[in-house]
Amino acid sequence: MDDGDLVRSGEQKDLLVSVNDQTFTQLIEMHDGPTFVIFQSATCQHCRTITPYIREYAGEFSDRVLFATIEVGQNPRVVERFGIRSTPTFKFFCKGKPVKELVGAVYPAIIKRQIEEFLLYGNECATNSTEIDYEISGYA
Repeated sequence: MDDGDLVRSGEQKDLLVSVNDQTFTQLIEMHDGPTFVIFQSATCQHCRTITPYIREYAGEFSDRVLFATIEVGQNPRVVERFGIRSTPTFKFFCKGKPVKELVGAVYPAIIKRQIEEFLLYGNECATNSTEIDYEISGYA
């Protein structure tokens, strides 16, 4: 699948969208609905182990959540901007705002439960959060 190709049909296409430094803002931050992003690396064993579960959840929740993946080694701008220090990192976005994060070797059942709770309460978190007009970095 090409970067930016949003597929939401029942076809045998990948429902886990690949994003990068150039497409992140357009596809994730400008997306009006709930979004789940996995920040991963090619050398991360748990990333490889958890990805089939994430693909399964993408199929199950594709009508309500956009699922995306980003390779941390190839996309330093987004990684620095969101303070990603470890893989996998799972970030939940609602209306383009990050509202929740899980880091490390998380059991698939916990991730699924967090997605379900995100669908119930994520919009409330985004609506009641404070907008920040500047980029945040761990560096001065």
